[in-house]
Amino acid sequence: MFRALRAPLAHIAAFIASLVMILPVYLITINALKSSPEASSMSVEWPSELHFENFLIAIEKGKLVTSFLNSLLYASTATVIATLVSAMAAFVMSRHRTRFNRFLYLFLIMGIALPVNFFTLTTMMQVTHLINTKIGIIILYAALQVPFSVFLIYGFIETIPRELDEAATIDGCRPLQLFFLVVLPLLKPVLVTAGILNFLNIWNDFMMPLYYLNSSANWPMTLSVYNFFGQYQSSWNLVSADILLTIIPVIVIYLLGQRFIIAGMTSGSVKG
Repeated sequence: MFRALRAPLAHIAAFIASLVMILPVYLITINALKSSPEASSMSVEWPSELHFENFLIAIEKGKLVTSFLNSLLYASTATVIATLVSAMAAFVMSRHRTRFNRFLYLFLIMGIALPVNFFTLTTMMQVTHLINTKIGIIILYAALQVPFSVFLIYGFIETIPRELDEAATIDGCRPLQLFFLVVLPLLKPVLVTAGILNFLNIWNDFMMPLYYLNSSANWPMTLSVYNFFGQYQSSWNLVSADILLTIIPVIVIYLLGQRFIIAGMTSGSVKG
């Protein structure tokens, strides 16, 4: 009896979970197309007239072009740095199973669960003069993504036969050539997975720019939305348009990379 009901119950649970995720996006979308009086109640009803000019107003008043370019710079640069560094570190720690490397691996992945100590981090950012700088926030973002990336890539490297390393070494490959020419191309599924997840985490982050970016010229989109809401909190149509413009890149990137995320996480989930 239970086995017969397992599939329908799973489909119902998936439908409810999808509804919970889609409903807020639907609510934001329809209210972004309403007039200010209609959007004040934030209802689920369709607008009587579509107001596409809300998006133009939100882009102009919220300075979204500048913040979009900032978010793109932070997310893309930090993602490339974190993913590449994590891949190199995971390869060394996976192939050379010394006690020190094992300790280093466990020490790194502790960063997944441990909270950020903002007092120490702020002191370090002040000493290095990285507060309120683009390079500072990029380095900070890259460092924060390393623990999970190492954990993800480490497990995937375990599925690559060591015989490939030995064959490449016999053919005269040096360590860097071995990694970049032989191993790195084989890591494509997990690198794409780690890259997409890192990009989404950085794009959606709010706390780090709030603490370490004082100049509005350096704000990413999340901080611009926060500032825009403070100015136009009575105009929910403009706030909804601003939020929708912020989440559209995240939705597009996730939909395009969904199959890579699933493939990359399942490939390295058996070992580690």
